[in-house]
Amino acid sequence: MKNVLVAKILYEIADLLEMEDVEFKPRAYRKAARSVEALSKPIEQVSAEGKLDELPGVGANIAKKIVEIIETGSLKYYEELRKRTPVDLEGLLSVEGIGPKTVKLLYTRLGVKSLDDLERAARLHKIRMIKGLGSKTEENILGSIELARSKKERVLLGSALPIAERISEGLKEAIAADGIVIEVEVAGSLRRMKETVGDIDILATCMQPRHVLDIFAAMRGVRKVLDKGETKCSVLLEDNMQVDLRVVEEKSFGSALMYFTGSKDHNIAMRRIAMEKGYKLNEYGLFNDTVQIAGRTEEEVYKHLDLDYIPPELREDHGEIEAAKKHELPNLIRYGAIKGDLHTHTKWSDGLQTIEQMAQAAEDIGYSYIAITDHYSRMKIARGLTELQLRNQMKQIDQIDGKLSGIRVMKGAEIDIRKDGSLDARKELLKELDVVVASVHGTFKQTKKEMTNRIISAMESGYVDVIGHPTSRKIGEKKPCEIDMERVFETSKRTQTYLEINSQPQRLDLDDANVRLALEFGCRLAVNTDAHNHEQLKNIRLGVAIARRGWAEAEDIITTQPLINLMKTLRKS
Repeated sequence: MKNVLVAKILYEIADLLEMEDVEFKPRAYRKAARSVEALSKPIEQVSAEGKLDELPGVGANIAKKIVEIIETGSLKYYEELRKRTPVDLEGLLSVEGIGPKTVKLLYTRLGVKSLDDLERAARLHKIRMIKGLGSKTEENILGSIELARSKKERVLLGSALPIAERISEGLKEAIAADGIVIEVEVAGSLRRMKETVGDIDILATCMQPRHVLDIFAAMRGVRKVLDKGETKCSVLLEDNMQVDLRVVEEKSFGSALMYFTGSKDHNIAMRRIAMEKGYKLNEYGLFNDTVQIAGRTEEEVYKHLDLDYIPPELREDHGEIEAAKKHELPNLIRYGAIKGDLHTHTKWSDGLQTIEQMAQAAEDIGYSYIAITDHYSRMKIARGLTELQLRNQMKQIDQIDGKLSGIRVMKGAEIDIRKDGSLDARKELLKELDVVVASVHGTFKQTKKEMTNRIISAMESGYVDVIGHPTSRKIGEKKPCEIDMERVFETSKRTQTYLEINSQPQRLDLDDANVRLALEFGCRLAVNTDAHNHEQLKNIRLGVAIARRGWAEAEDIITTQPLINLMKTLRKS
């Protein structure tokens, strides 16, 4: 339950050390933070098993600090660093273009401690007076502050989902140990797999609601009980995430789940349909006058209203109800449908694991192929490989592929798209790769026309299989680039270049709206993880969730294809 807290403190230590111009240590702490962040099980369990030092980047010194955080909820070393520069580091760093050293500069020169201080300084044109910043930086800061504030109010899907699942499973196990049958489901925007959520809603039904609420309020990781009644309890976790648990009657579980899943617009439309048929629909059930005619399950509620069952991801009142009436809902891609990953990184560039470790982890998931696409860059972006290094890696991939019988390891690279649209690699080299992912990694402030032409030029080169994280956004940190997406979709269809749904929690790019529009243009997409360690391969479900929210079916996603079909689909040079 403390994974998020531990990772957050380690990341902030790295930033605080960087502010003080400490060498080497910031990188070590960030590497350790990424390892903790990527864990699929509680850090407390890893610590209890004595395996902290097995995590990439976690040596004896950092392991001791992690134990202190686990045991006390804080870290003396961290608090001492914070006192030396008493600023809202998380808030200030969430502003696009501001790094740790800029935070220190703004604090030293202008006394900036918070987003409010930063906005005030920018509006008074004080930032442009600092050497090395200037008026352009000041303008960008003003334009990014609102986005930074919204980030503080929302939590990434990839962070909230594991927490909700651990709580749900913990409740089930605790109650089952008492011999009580319980049904538990995550609800709210989290069940609809929105890219960010405000809090976590959990719904349960059992014969002893007070007992369930007592167990919930006493669970590990709960910092404070905000409210506790007969059927509802709200708590604040140690990472300040709010979780609400409601216990409802079994006969109303389906209707309550529908109501608390939302969205608000979907619920309003559903109630209107019920009224048109002479019924009443609320969180307690579907009623004909005072008689409940449905409510035990969501399926029976939809059925009584002459609608096909609508998956939670589609419940936004964006045409799903009309499609359900006409039996025209898409056959959404299943969460287990992905057969491989075409965008992954290893120690060769900025990843944490070896090629063999990544391949073995992919095989354990059940994949039949994985492409190793480390950064290749003559500008050394993200420790990008040189041509000699890439050729040596290609030889190693062939050797590893020859040893593994259950999975195909493919030779690939993530190539930078230069600002003029050319690829940062020789064509002769690209021809030798199985998979080429091309991405924008810099010069994000181009005009809409320039950025659009930049991506189109890459697709028209004839050497690119997949455009990685197409809009370059980072949720709550960096807005999407200004791009004419319709022109990009037209070119994607014409050149048969595939657009990525990047499953990194902070990217989820393309987003659901662009996925749906891309499908209308006839594009095909690739759901990849952009994983930098083996645990991040599991983020694939986040990308699949975005695909489902965008109404995608399995045939729309090339990474659902078996290897033999995929190889026919990819570029032939």
